[in-house]
Amino acid sequence: MQIESVRLLGPLFVTLLAPFLIYFLRHDQDQREGVSFTAAAAAFVGVLSLAPAVLAGRIWTYHMFTILPGVTVTFCADGLSLVFGLIATFLWMLVTLYNIGYMRGLNEHAQTRYYFCFAVAIFGAVGVAFSANVFTMYLFYEVITVFTYPLVAHHQDDEAYTGARKYLVYLMGTSKMFLLPAMVLTYVLCGTLDFHLGDVIMGMNFPWHQHPYLVTLTYVLFIAGLAKAALMPFHNWLPSAMVAPTPVSALLHAVAVVKAGVFCVARVVLSGFGISCMSGLNLGIPTAYLAAFTILVASIIALSKDDLKARLAFSTVSQLSYVIIGVTMLTPMAVQGGIMHIANHAFSKITLFMGAGAIYVASHTKKISLMDGMGRRMPLTFGAFAVASLSMIGVPFVCGFVTKWYLVNGALQAHQVILVIALLGSTILNASYFGPITYRAFFKKPVEGMNVEALSEPSAALVVPLLITSTISVLLGLYPEVILNFVRRFGGY
Repeated sequence: MQIESVRLLGPLFVTLLAPFLIYFLRHDQDQREGVSFTAAAAAFVGVLSLAPAVLAGRIWTYHMFTILPGVTVTFCADGLSLVFGLIATFLWMLVTLYNIGYMRGLNEHAQTRYYFCFAVAIFGAVGVAFSANVFTMYLFYEVITVFTYPLVAHHQDDEAYTGARKYLVYLMGTSKMFLLPAMVLTYVLCGTLDFHLGDVIMGMNFPWHQHPYLVTLTYVLFIAGLAKAALMPFHNWLPSAMVAPTPVSALLHAVAVVKAGVFCVARVVLSGFGISCMSGLNLGIPTAYLAAFTILVASIIALSKDDLKARLAFSTVSQLSYVIIGVTMLTPMAVQGGIMHIANHAFSKITLFMGAGAIYVASHTKKISLMDGMGRRMPLTFGAFAVASLSMIGVPFVCGFVTKWYLVNGALQAHQVILVIALLGSTILNASYFGPITYRAFFKKPVEGMNVEALSEPSAALVVPLLITSTISVLLGLYPEVILNFVRRFGGY
């Protein structure tokens, strides 16, 4: 059952208004940052208010206007929408608090531009979450790309501009070369760009029996065009974007950019092509194999990185593919595990990036090899980092374990032993590149020349958000139904 209501636009209106208020109040940093926090809280409450109806099996919709027959700007909120929308708005609140400690702590320049673009990026993320068709999704997908470019280039030095150019070329290039043609082919084949909401089996009724090769080409173009999902070989923009300030890295890796990528893949696969078409043309398992390859190779590369943010970047490349491997295996448990990982990864990875930023503010150190003994001086920061690391590894009682449990069982349902081996192998690799960080911090003697005794926890504005997100990572491990209920309403499982 669908509910047509303008109420759906509430969170979008709040996130659209916020950047303009931030600019208007630019001369008072307390008011400017207060607007960010207030808007984030209001947007979160707005999205949360949609949850009861969705959990009752209803779908919110709102049609704004029609451009061509079958090409409209229309919004929706179903279970999948709320998983992404709730995460984006809730984490915006915490990252705003973290931003205050980080940006003021380092006395960063151009803070109004920074907060403005940050808010617009969240607007784009909420728009993607609430998109009811490919056209609306594409518009907001590009909003995210355009307004995160200044954030990646924030430092305005040669390294920042080089990383930002690569970021823009990869994301805008793939969307123009692949995503736009995929949208055109979808319109030609289906006569509409509207997702088939509430039915992951049939999808948009692609004529795959009559035009199998053309439908397959359309699918390949979608996967290539959604480069924010960082599937290899379209992943290299993500490590290059690490030149940005740490809160931006958190935005890129946990809140808006990469989550928009894997969300769009999930939406296109399940609400677009549908399980019937994906299975009939055997599109799912080859994509899952590509995701498994990405998981393993990115994890191996992460092992070689001594720069903490670089290691976390390749970890993100790997972890994003858990979502893709789940939704493309097409079995109920795999799909549930993949979609749940949008939330599980968000809370754990943002903890890791905020931890990296807190370490840098306190010590001005990025190298893992120089962090020996720091955990004894910064137990809260490194303790939260350790909890999030356990989630990435997949240790029981933390949310990452729930993801891997569902994915492994989903792979067994699909009779895919190779994917089971890949998932278990990735766990070993995760432990290999996360474990030494915690071991060094708590159990090794400080590196000679490093005055670790002078270190202490950074400001509460930096520490409190990562303590909250690490705690939520544990709670989602103990109570996965919080997210799973939305996933089941979306998939009808």
